[in-house]
This record gives sequence, structure tokens and C-alpha cells, in this order.
Amino acid sequence: MTNPFSNIDAKLTMKYLGDFNSKLMKGAELLTDIEEIDVGTAAKQLVYEEDKLKLYRYKAETDKACGVPVLVVYALVNRPYMLDIQPDRSFIRNLLKLGLDVYIIDWGYPTQSDRYLSMDDYINGYIDNCVNAVRKSTKSEKVSLMGVCQGGTFSAIYSALHPEKVQNLITLVAPFDFSTNDGLLFNWSKTMDVDALVDAYGVVPGNILNDGFLMLMPFNLNIKKYIDMLDVMEDKEKLLNFLRMEKWIFDSPGQAGECLRQFVKDCYQGNKLVKGKLKLGGKTVDLGKITMPILNIYASADHLVPPAATKPFNDLVGSEDKTLYEFQGGHIGVFVGSRSQKELAPAIAKWLIQRDAPAPVKVAPVKATPANTEPAKVTEKPAAPDLATESKAVKATLIPKVATKPAATKKETGNKPTKS
Repeated sequence: MTNPFSNIDAKLTMKYLGDFNSKLMKGAELLTDIEEIDVGTAAKQLVYEEDKLKLYRYKAETDKACGVPVLVVYALVNRPYMLDIQPDRSFIRNLLKLGLDVYIIDWGYPTQSDRYLSMDDYINGYIDNCVNAVRKSTKSEKVSLMGVCQGGTFSAIYSALHPEKVQNLITLVAPFDFSTNDGLLFNWSKTMDVDALVDAYGVVPGNILNDGFLMLMPFNLNIKKYIDMLDVMEDKEKLLNFLRMEKWIFDSPGQAGECLRQFVKDCYQGNKLVKGKLKLGGKTVDLGKITMPILNIYASADHLVPPAATKPFNDLVGSEDKTLYEFQGGHIGVFVGSRSQKELAPAIAKWLIQRDAPAPVKVAPVKATPANTEPAKVTEKPAAPDLATESKAVKATLIPKVATKPAATKKETGNKPTKS
């Protein structure tokens, strides 16, 4: 029998093992020196809060180039600081540098008191209250919604139910047509016993869903990335970049059971949104009522939300101004990849600035009379509505004038947000 070790270069092997050991020791030293993994560092101010939710406004970094404020609606399953993961790869900072006025919803971490919150509560309750808070804060008639992943689905539903409050709609890697079998997530969700899951936990722990996401690409997400980490362990900045992503991946909030139940059953399993059968708050969601400009962005290599789930949205809306944008990359690369920093944020800002204000409403001149010797002036832009009355629908007041909340009613159904 031939010796299987006869072709091994012993000296080269020992050198490799020595270098590897040195790299591990250096990496271990760096790891012990890192006291905090900083994420979401762009300056922002709390302007509204309700239950677990917090609404922030980012501090402007340049002169405003767009009068209509942008409200970012992130998914429920992860934390929104992905959009501001680090200063040199911050989707949010790039939007700010381009002159956008950006707000973002932080959903917080649901507890058992939130187990009965439904999609209706999140969309017609929380999102609507945040939209009204932004409108009041900026004295703007409408807002531009920017929805990410599941947040994009929610934003589209909101826009169909409340089109009068939405100037523009941007969706990023968001699922709409759930009939596709591209990608394991869509296959698994169609056969998931979500009733058993929700009934067992009430608020489904984030780590359960996170484990499922990791199993969509088991080798890359559970093994390969840690092997690749060895190549950056001697570089503190690269190691910090890796740790920031790890922090985000495993910082997974629990999911309010009833909302998750409806999202899985009505969307993944029933595909009711594109069929026109989805109901929220007693109303049917008709995507044809979305008539504002839309920018629908999908990622060509997305393993979580395949292009086939995103692209049909443009054919379902009633908008005449609609753009389908393909980004060459994956689901996360849309926000943190180097290409994204140079390409996507500038493209979004340009698109919004071009659609900043509604078309001017022109009033026909009035013929001069002895009592009126001058023609009426043309109104270039409709006057902003009085939002004082409408803002009463907002459950909590703007910060810092925080009103005392009424005592919560003790019901088995838990705490639900007030709907406007």
C-alpha cells in the first residue's frame, strides 16, 4: 500500500500551521480588545413613540434637495440598523448626503403582550400613525414611503388603503407574488404549520426564524463565512465589519403571533395580495388603487426574495409612472455592498427629487370687475392641509411634548395600536 503521506512537504506544512496559529493568536488579541460593536451611528432624533415602536428623524447632512419627507418602513424580522451598518457602508448616510429628509420606524422587540397584534394593527395602526406624525412634523401633505423586504409589502398595502397620504412609493427587495417556487423560503412557507408555531409560542422567538433563514444556504451561512473570517482576523477594521454583520444577523426580534400567522397564511400560502382577496380592517386591498409613482427594486441574485416574487408588482398597480429597477447583487448586498453605495442610493435620490411635488393646480383667472381690478393669481402648489385635526389619530404626541397615555384596557387580546 502506498503511503498516503509520502507527497506531503513537511516543512511547508509546518510553516502553514505556524502562520495559521500566529493569525489565530493575533485575532484573539483583537477580539479581546473590542469592547463594543458600533452600528447605526448616523445622528437621529426620536420624534414619536407608541408601545414598542419608535420613530426617528435623521439629522440632515446637507441642504435639503427634496421637500417631501421619506419614511423608511423596515421588515419586522430584523433590525433596521442594517441600513446604517457602518459609516462607510451606510445606505441612510448616502441618502442624507443627497439631500433627503429621512425618517425610519424602529419596531422594537415584541413581548407576550403583543402576541395578538395583527397585520391590520401594524399597517392601519402603527404605520398610519407614523405617517401622520411625519406629516405633522414637516407640515407636508404627503410622504414618500420606502419599504424594505416585508416592509415593502406592508408599504404597498398601506399605499393601496391610504393613497391620499403617499406621494411616492419605493419598494426594495419586497415580495408581492408569493406563487413562485423560486427559493427555499417560498417552498417551506407554503407547507409551514404556522398555526402550531403561533399557538405554541404566542410571540415566536426570533432565533427560531433566524435558524430557518440560515438553513436556506447552510454551507455559506454556517460554515464558509467563518472560514473566510480567518483571512481578516489580523485586520481590526475588517474584523469589525464582520462582527457588525454577525450582530445584525443574530439580533432577531420575536414576531407577534397573529401578524405572522396572517402573513404566512394569506400571503405565502394564499397569495391573496395579488389575487385581490387580502382584507385588512374590513377593507379589501386593491393594488389597482396605487396610482402614485412607484420605484420597484429587486436583486438579481436574491435568495430570500427572488425576482419572480417582486417583478409582477408593476403590472398590478394603477400607476402610470412606474419603474422596475434591477440591482446586480443579493438581498443584503442591496444595502451594504460597495456597488450599492455608488449606484443605488444616488439612483433613488434622483428618482425622488424628480418627483418631489405634486403637479401644480392652476386656477383660471377671474375677469376684472370694478370691485376686483386684478386677475386672480395662479396657484403654483396646493396649500398644505390643516393636519391638526388629523393628527389626533396619532396615539402618542410628538417628542418632546409627550402626552400621558390613557391606561391600557386589560383584555385578553393584548395591546393594540389606535387606528386612524
